[in-house]
Amino acid sequence: MLDDTTVAAYLDRISARRPAKADLESLRNVQMRHLLSVPFENLGYHLGEEIHMDERAVDKVVQERRGGGCYEVNPSLKFLLESLGYEVSLLPGRVWIKGRLTAPLCHLALKVRAEGAEWLVDVGFGRNSRYPLSLATRDEQQDPHGSFRVAAADDGGIDVSLNGTPQYRVYDIPCDIFDFGPTLWWYRTAPDSPFLQNLFCSLPTENGRVTLKEDQLTLIVGTERESRRLSGEEEIREAYDKWFGIRLERLPVKASQDNGISMSFD
Repeated sequence: MLDDTTVAAYLDRISARRPAKADLESLRNVQMRHLLSVPFENLGYHLGEEIHMDERAVDKVVQERRGGGCYEVNPSLKFLLESLGYEVSLLPGRVWIKGRLTAPLCHLALKVRAEGAEWLVDVGFGRNSRYPLSLATRDEQQDPHGSFRVAAADDGGIDVSLNGTPQYRVYDIPCDIFDFGPTLWWYRTAPDSPFLQNLFCSLPTENGRVTLKEDQLTLIVGTERESRRLSGEEEIREAYDKWFGIRLERLPVKASQDNGISMSFD
């Protein structure tokens, strides 16, 4: 559990009021505010930083005003939600890449119980829903980020699709945060890790998204899309600060060359 001071600072970080009770409406608001405030980014992988899945992930989000990948921002949100009175468990997952599923434990999402029902909460994927997805229905679930569906998979998992395209598969089985340690190590060290082959920082907005991939800045507003290459280090620093609120002492340098595994957020 987080102490009251940290909870207050966390809620201030995401511009959310402290919920009066742990209900669905409050859960929806916290997830929405988290997504619009905390970027999905992997700068630490290219800066040589340690990636923490314990309460130090909260410090990164709140004190350092950074974001992170699924192994950081989802555990961080879990600490906050539990401190607000929600029952939360981890959902290990596998990601669909080029028509195939990755190895187990390559994604981490959350299952949250609210008002007697179970909800999929994910703020660490890049193309996830703005609001919690019901785990009880197999119907389409409309969201500002698209049309989502959760469906039972043959191996006992739950497939999550966006606009008809499979995104990832989660498994509602008991697991501990440290079960993800070996996969995190692979993401941080393997030459073919998509987190080393891509350098990105992305944040949804009220009606679009802003993404910085290396020196390529893309702004999406409604149906309009503008993309341009930034001219140098100073302009890149300014972009991190302006669009994501991230101030860096040094810029990240991509750790590995591409081999075709590109990450897209739109």
